[in-house]
Amino acid sequence: MVTPSAYDAFTVRIIERLGFKAFALGGSTMLAARYGLPDLGLAALGEMVETARDIIAATDLPCIMDGDDGYGDVKSVVRMMRIYEDMGVGAVVIEDQIREAKQPGETKARGVVAIDVISQKLRAAVETRTNKDTMVIARCDAYGLEGLDACFRRCDAYLNVGVDGIFITGISSVEDLVRVGRTYKTTYTIANMIEGGALWLKPSELADLGFSQVVYPNFVMLRAMLAVESALKELQEFANGRAEPKILSDVGGARNTFRELVREPEWANLEKRFQRI
Repeated sequence: MVTPSAYDAFTVRIIERLGFKAFALGGSTMLAARYGLPDLGLAALGEMVETARDIIAATDLPCIMDGDDGYGDVKSVVRMMRIYEDMGVGAVVIEDQIREAKQPGETKARGVVAIDVISQKLRAAVETRTNKDTMVIARCDAYGLEGLDACFRRCDAYLNVGVDGIFITGISSVEDLVRVGRTYKTTYTIANMIEGGALWLKPSELADLGFSQVVYPNFVMLRAMLAVESALKELQEFANGRAEPKILSDVGGARNTFRELVREPEWANLEKRFQRI
């Protein structure tokens, strides 16, 4: 399962249009797009919900969503699960990072909570979900701090409380990826590929290693950022009289794609239908 990250309703429509089967909602891209903030534990549950709700409503695709540390104690985890399930989230990722020292997924964690603390949260999420098809994924951030064997002990404990899958972040060698795949070959296991990071494997290679899903957290946003910056620089040069902008080779096709993505024909047909009454 190849899972690109969406950061607004428009990008999820493009993901859907191109035939992807699912998408991810991560704190890093959503917070950057909506608030211009880094993923350092600055956002609360309400801000994540505000950002995600419109994205989920814009598509029929299933999504896997970042649940951070559950935004508090076990009560907060249960509340988060209820809200996420009501929105239509298909899978929730809950991590063992210490919230006060939270780092983005591509950065080495500064600290992780005790196994029993995160296990209680994971058990609360599993046992109180209203839809048994809603997946609870345990994310382990201990690799850079404690090593892979410690991650295995943590993941085994998380699986013992009933989570549906595991996600060990920060793995820096193919050898360790192979160990994860072999160790959890019968478990739903997620990998994330960070462009410019220590590893960059093809989806087929990850599947051969035993991984079930791969997430690309910033792949789309980084390219969109550079494209927007490039377009604005062209406009700036044009405004200052220094250069003509490059006219799109198929501006008509681009406009038609835009109309399809915002579903303009659907709304126009509704207008015509009810105006005839």
